[in-house]
Amino acid sequence: MTNEIIVTTGNDIPGKKLKVIGIVKGNTVRSRNIGRDIAAAFKGIIGGEIRTFTELISQSRDEAYNRMVNEAIKIKADGIIAMRFGTSSIMANSSEILAYGTAVKFI
Repeated sequence: MTNEIIVTTGNDIPGKKLKVIGIVKGNTVRSRNIGRDIAAAFKGIIGGEIRTFTELISQSRDEAYNRMVNEAIKIKADGIIAMRFGTSSIMANSSEILAYGTAVKFI
């Protein structure tokens, strides 16, 4: 048996009949550090992509996604439909990334 599940932003999985199990989610809260803030300030002056922040948000998104998938695996889901990301500010210099969707079983 494999732990791989299908994840889609769509509301169905073509060719599959689905039974809804429930909502699954994963989140992480990350904060910036002073070194990255100083580098970002200089980059803000000259313009361009702030790679350290791009990497930070990418890592956060991956962590939230993996936590959501692991939650689905724990409840023996075959897939996740209507998957979305959300983000919010928790406090100064920190933010939350949330991955969520509907866990389904193939019937």
